[in-house]
Amino acid sequence: MVTGWIFYIIIALAVILLLSNALKVVQEYERGAVFRLGRYVGLRGPGLIILIPFIERIRRVDLRVITMDVPEQECMTVDNVTVRVDAVVYFRVLDAAKAILKVNNYIKATHLLAQTTLRNVVGQSELDELLAHRDRLNEKMQTIVDEGTDPWGIKVSMVETKEVQLPENMKRAMAAQAEAERDRRAKVVHAEGEYQAAEKLAQAAEVMSKQPAALQLRYMQTLTAIATERSNTILFPLPMDILPALTGRSSPDKK
Repeated sequence: MVTGWIFYIIIALAVILLLSNALKVVQEYERGAVFRLGRYVGLRGPGLIILIPFIERIRRVDLRVITMDVPEQECMTVDNVTVRVDAVVYFRVLDAAKAILKVNNYIKATHLLAQTTLRNVVGQSELDELLAHRDRLNEKMQTIVDEGTDPWGIKVSMVETKEVQLPENMKRAMAAQAEAERDRRAKVVHAEGEYQAAEKLAQAAEVMSKQPAALQLRYMQTLTAIATERSNTILFPLPMDILPALTGRSSPDKK
């Protein structure tokens, strides 16, 4: 009786082992590359697939977008400035068969290609271009990496540089340059204001020289403004040429 139970247990275990090797579930975002005795026979999935136990095996490939960090790289720009740059790469598998058959490890291969491309592109750029036109650098890197991974069935959709680190002496030099530029702009604005003010004063002086009454009105306005100040004594010079206008008499030299 005990021997019979052992026999049934062995049969049940064998059935479970066969089913576990024969039935596989592939997710919606995956594809399964099937190999029969080491030979590639095609892609299957998603859903439930049936394999020939111990003869066929499956290798899954994720088709979702993969986000990969490119570690910080120390690079030398064209104008001989050492910078440290890191980036992030977004890619996905378009052809699962190529990703398995054409390259040993497509994630590692893409990672190494992105590192070398980052160093090469930064080494061909100037510092000003690297800081001011980072989008061009990203597009150039994306194009190069995408062309390199195309035979592997990989599509690189985006490459973004995250941070550009400069040496401390370069940071101080750029800060001094920025401060000098701000001072220059301030001086230019101040000079333009002085020039415009001088033009307006010249125009006002020309008008007053033609109209003596305007000069007298300006003089009275100045007296009114000074009278509002909280001062005890005000000494204000009185031009002799406006006395006749204030007293209503004609000038002594006029006949």
